[in-house]
Amino acid sequence: MEFEYPWRFDGRRSAAMASNGMVATSHPLAARAGVRALENGGTAADAAVATAAVLNVVEPHMTGIGGDAFALTQFDGEYRALNGSGSAPAAADLESYRERTDAEEDGEPVMPENGGLPVTVPGALDAWATLIEEYGSFSLADVLEPAIGYAEGGVPVTEYVARQWANATDRIARFDRTAETFLEDGRPPAPGERFSNPELAHSFERIAREGPEALYGSDLGKEVIETVEEHGGTLALSDLEDHGSEWTEPISTEYRGVEVLEHPPNGQGIVALEALNVAEELGIDPDPADEDRLHHLIESIKLAFADGYAHVSDPDRVAVPTETMRSKEYARKRAGEIGERAGSYGAKAGEHANTVYLSVVDPQGNAVSLINSVYMSFGSGLSAGGFALQNRGHSFSLDPDHANALEPGKRPFHTIIPAMLREDGEFRASWGVMGGSMQPQGHLQVVANLVDSGLNPQAALDAPRFRWLEGDRVALESSRVPDGVIDDLRERGHDVIEEDDFFAEGGHWGGGQIVHRDDEGTLIGGSDPRRDGQAIGF
Repeated sequence: MEFEYPWRFDGRRSAAMASNGMVATSHPLAARAGVRALENGGTAADAAVATAAVLNVVEPHMTGIGGDAFALTQFDGEYRALNGSGSAPAAADLESYRERTDAEEDGEPVMPENGGLPVTVPGALDAWATLIEEYGSFSLADVLEPAIGYAEGGVPVTEYVARQWANATDRIARFDRTAETFLEDGRPPAPGERFSNPELAHSFERIAREGPEALYGSDLGKEVIETVEEHGGTLALSDLEDHGSEWTEPISTEYRGVEVLEHPPNGQGIVALEALNVAEELGIDPDPADEDRLHHLIESIKLAFADGYAHVSDPDRVAVPTETMRSKEYARKRAGEIGERAGSYGAKAGEHANTVYLSVVDPQGNAVSLINSVYMSFGSGLSAGGFALQNRGHSFSLDPDHANALEPGKRPFHTIIPAMLREDGEFRASWGVMGGSMQPQGHLQVVANLVDSGLNPQAALDAPRFRWLEGDRVALESSRVPDGVIDDLRERGHDVIEEDDFFAEGGHWGGGQIVHRDDEGTLIGGSDPRRDGQAIGF
């Protein structure tokens, strides 16, 4: 039997529907674990953590307790944002990092991608525990059970995951412990091959017995610190002990009568909101393949990225102009800068990073929109306890004058952004699109598909996407748009990278998940065809 990824997205699924609860995420086994939690009487919080934990097993290159997590929650009509991102170590001195890094960009030192230096405090586990403590009805040990079983017994590796695993082989092969955990005789698993992770099962069992303190100060945390120190990092046990998640308020804008809620900085949700406001000023055609629509959306996201790169950082350390960036007046000003040809605006996009996203709505109508990431494939390349350690510190600037400059105890600019929709004050959807810099671009396009095109949640995810890369370069899912559209965009100055060429570069268009609730209370789910997942309800 042959498996081949990438594939062309020629068809589409029908939307999933259910009356009670629903989970949508990027892997069927994880979605099923979440649904089982709901069927057993758990809340959206319980299901979200059960799902996230299984994703750590089935997509270990993307997610895990060695990374960070953000969530938006809606319980009994109250909306909150949970910031589960970790900070730079207390010993993260910018000048010493400039001397210690061997990475450069335009002749200036930058944070490296691999090794100990870019490892920041892993915040995901504390976020899981905080979510369960606030809104769960099960214990953390209860919701970890499915993940422990899969880690011990093994899971078949899907086509999509196998391809990304293979692409990351050279990064992780240089680190002995990571290679021992995630490679078999130096090679990645093939599609359909079973992968087990007994070391991760043991770590989860330890956490089930001891609670999150197993990582934030006890033996598992000590393993993490020893690994980071061995590879030149500065993370200390006291950094783990001092970590805590933070509840904040979502930020939002109204797009043609629909309120879009995002997580506030240090995440880039504000980039999506600004882009939506600019696009609304320009006017968006209902046809997803319309030339003007694509041009306007591409230029809108460039402008928003320019502002995001300049300003988004840890709001406890930097005055991020969130209110200005999400104001309609500012959007009108920025929209005036867009002409008939592609512009640059000083914009900069991030890496092709990897993330998992999940959406849950429970039988009581409560919802969790959660995103979990180790940043790049297998994070820093380091691992401990069967899980990858994130390289989120790579997002820090080593320019002391930059808003996102490295400081001890500072949280970095973050790509991960969960989202929700509200209409006339009522909860409408929990949703998100994963994939580094693709995330705000995906949010912009999916909202346009839902609102301007009137597509159902599944069709809104199926529609062809673009991904702006840098300068005038933009990748387009060209197999499903007319040739004339590509010619028109190129005439306007866009350097269009067609689908096959972008795949050859290792690129992707992210992966989205939606659980929508209509006026009758019916749950309508969508799961991105570009990934392996499903929306499952009962």
